[in-house]
Amino acid sequence: MPTPQSEPLPLGDTIQRYGLVSRILHWSMAALLLWQFLGMGLKLTLGRTPLVSFFTGSHQMVGTVLFVLILARVLWAMGNRRHRPAHGDGLLGLAARAGHMALYLVMLIVPAAAILRAYGSERVFAPFGFQIFPAQQPEIGWMVGIGDALHGELGWLMLALIAGHVVMVGLHQAMWRDGTLQRMAGRPRG
Repeated sequence: MPTPQSEPLPLGDTIQRYGLVSRILHWSMAALLLWQFLGMGLKLTLGRTPLVSFFTGSHQMVGTVLFVLILARVLWAMGNRRHRPAHGDGLLGLAARAGHMALYLVMLIVPAAAILRAYGSERVFAPFGFQIFPAQQPEIGWMVGIGDALHGELGWLMLALIAGHVVMVGLHQAMWRDGTLQRMAGRPRG
C-alpha cells in the first residue's frame, strides 16, 4: 500500500494540495517571469549592452509564451476552483484571495496591453518568426498609447504583487508552519 510520501501527484487539484498541472503552470510561469524581470532590471541599470540584449532579445517571445500559460492557468484554476486548497478564513483568507485575484488580473492585463500595442504598431508582430499581426500604416495611436501606458507600469506592479506573494509564503512557512508552501511545492505530509 502506498504511503502518503509515495503517492503519485494527481493531475488535478485537491483540497489538500495543488496537482501536477497547477504546479507545472505555476513554476514555469515563475521561471519565465523571473527571466523577464531580470532582463528589464538589467536594462534599467546597465542600459543597452550585449548582456542586456541577451535577456531583452527574447522579451517578446517569452511574453507570448507567458500569455498562453497565464490563460491556461486561469482556465485551469476556474475548472478546479471547487477542488483547490482553501486560502483560509477571516481577514487573512480574504487578503489571500484578494491578493491572488489582483495578481491574476495584472498577469492578464500586462501581456494583453503588449498585444494591443503590437497590433497597433508600425512593426510586424512575429514573436517566433511567424507573423501574427501585420505592420499598421499608419500606426493606430490609441492602441500603442494604451499599451505603452499600461505594459511597463503594470509590469512593475506585477513584480510588487509577486514579491508580496513570496513574502507571504515565507511567513506561512516560517511563522505559521501551516503547509502553504508544501501544497504547491512539496509532497503530502505523511
